[in-house]
Amino acid sequence: MLKLSGAVKDYAWGSPRAISDFTGIEFGGQRVAELWFGAHNGAQTLAGGRPLSEVIAADPVEILGADVAARFDGQLPFLLKVIAPEQPLSLQVHPGKELAEVGFQAEEEAGIPLDSPRRNYRDRNHKPEMIFALTPFEAFAGFRAPRRAIEVLDNLNAPLAREMLEILRAHPGYRGLRAVARKLLAPLDEERRVQIEAVITACQDRLDRGTSPSLRVDRQAVALARTYPSDPGAVLSLLLNPVTLRAGEALFIPTGAVHAYVSGLGIEIMSSSDNVLRAGLTPKHIDAGEALRCMDFHGAPPVRIAPEMNGRGTGIYYAPVDDFELSVSDITGGEWIPIPGFGPRILLGVCGDLEIGVGGEVETISTGQAVFVSAAEGTVRVRGNGKLAQAGVP
Repeated sequence: MLKLSGAVKDYAWGSPRAISDFTGIEFGGQRVAELWFGAHNGAQTLAGGRPLSEVIAADPVEILGADVAARFDGQLPFLLKVIAPEQPLSLQVHPGKELAEVGFQAEEEAGIPLDSPRRNYRDRNHKPEMIFALTPFEAFAGFRAPRRAIEVLDNLNAPLAREMLEILRAHPGYRGLRAVARKLLAPLDEERRVQIEAVITACQDRLDRGTSPSLRVDRQAVALARTYPSDPGAVLSLLLNPVTLRAGEALFIPTGAVHAYVSGLGIEIMSSSDNVLRAGLTPKHIDAGEALRCMDFHGAPPVRIAPEMNGRGTGIYYAPVDDFELSVSDITGGEWIPIPGFGPRILLGVCGDLEIGVGGEVETISTGQAVFVSAAEGTVRVRGNGKLAQAGVP
């Protein structure tokens, strides 16, 4: 068992306090967006003072287990993060495995450095992910059903909104959503900027008149446009599913699902990847064409994952992927409680003070602290008073 030191990401959309308050670590007043625990080369977690990737590379079969080492080419297949958006993240899509392989190779051959801000593909892996809310958490996830998108646009008095409405009525399915998304995310010129601003003005107007079919959606579109003026992503948000997670709820984002996290504090688990295709709502590199190539345009409700309870205070959030699963355990009292799971695991303190027992070894962790347990170390036991999150492999 190795104590972990998370890698800090200070993106501009992060909160100046949320992760500091969660971990008890001061970061000099900077905006901390993410705290990474994993072995991805984009931000190495230290395990006992060494990069976790080096620890694993020294003996992949021992550390990961023979099955995981064989299935994932000797790599830890998941990445765990604490994430704290205070401003909306970019409107983005994550690629599937095949597109990631092709895109990574193309950028390698083009000579784009891995750390270049113009880089879309920083590895060859797909990136499905799941967010577990620690506080109320706001997001957009996937396209609405077309009929609901039509209702949102129906009384929006702006030329671009009427064009979008005509397209969806003529093609009431994924083809209509695809056509509208392509229209909105086409390269901007001054005429398009004016059209986008007119849609946002119309959203504010129907809020003022009390005729909005969705106060939440119109308010969010106006807020996004205030942060990112003339950005088509603010208009596209009208066509996406708004999501509010309460603490303890989880949302799964499959590859190809257009999404944006808006605010809150959460634990994010994903395949070990940093491939992000941005379509808008960000000062970072945008490649709307590549995002559209990856995007799933089928309208459907967001994928909420309910936990399966094991009867001893542990809820397991099974995502429909082979790379990761998340469990969250409520721990009370002095009795050692076994935590279900096997293979390589990262254990993160969510609240309280907990003792982690593996074999004859015991480590104490507080809120925001984490340890890595190898496959060879066997059953994990916990005691104390608090809550523990465990990232593992199905």
